Parts: sequence; structure tokens; C-alpha cells
Amino acid sequence: MNISLASAGQWVTVYALGSLFAAIPLTIVTRSWNRKYVLLMTVAGFFIFNTITALSSNVYLTLLARLGAGAAAGLAWSLLAGFSRRIVEPLHQGRAMAIAMAGTPLALSLGVPLGTWLGHYLGWRLTFGIMSVLSLLLMIWIRISVPDSAGRLC
Repeated sequence: MNISLASAGQWVTVYALGSLFAAIPLTIVTRSWNRKYVLLMTVAGFFIFNTITALSSNVYLTLLARLGAGAAAGLAWSLLAGFSRRIVEPLHQGRAMAIAMAGTPLALSLGVPLGTWLGHYLGWRLTFGIMSVLSLLLMIWIRISVPDSAGRLC
């Protein structure tokens, strides 16, 4: 894709907008669903949308894929607190939530510069491809390691 750096910067903006506008509605829609299933579907979304981004040669398709990845991220963030509480003993729930919630700003502040750095050396397509592979590995880990947890009706 032959686009300017400013146009590529819109990918980050569209990702953020996907997170902003999808987090609450997707959380509401999926609140009664099994939490592990929702987490797996969210990471599957990362896999699909990052793969589309890596393979796309169309600016608009890429923007749509970044919007979808942002929506998946918004839903993933809404799952963090609940999962962090459920997977540890009651005594450690506060610490687990603090660590999980600290991960979000760390991911945001380090992820974009790291992606930019990798993109400079490996190319942006390979960088998104690596993210897709990591998403697949994460799905396997979730399937094996994360306990099932029922959703709530209200």
C-alpha cells in the first residue's frame, strides 16, 4: 500500500474509535455469555482483523479491519477485571485487578511504539502477521488455561 505516514496514522485513530464505540455495547450484548467463550471470540477477532490488515492492499478495507480490531480490544478490556478476580484466591483479587488494569495503559503506551519499531525493521505487514500468530497462540493458551465462567443475566 502506498500511503502517507499521516494516512497510516489514521489506523491508530480508527482502532481507538472502534474501542470507544464498541466496548459498552458489546459488553452489554455478551454479558450473559460464557466469559471464556467471549474471551476466545475476542482474541479470534484480533486474529481475523490483524490478518486482514496484514494482507490488505485496500486502504478502506484496512481501516475497516483496524476498526474491528479496536472493537475487539474494547470488549477485551471490559473482560479484564472480571477474569483477574476469578482466577485468583479471594485474598489476592485486589492485587490481580491492579495488575490487570495496569496492563492496559502499559499496552497502549508501549504497543504503538513497539509496533512502529518492528514495522520499521520488519515491515508493517509482517508486524501485523506476527500479531496474528501471537493471537493464535493466545487462543490456545486461553483454551487450555483459563477456567470457564458463566455470564450474568443482569
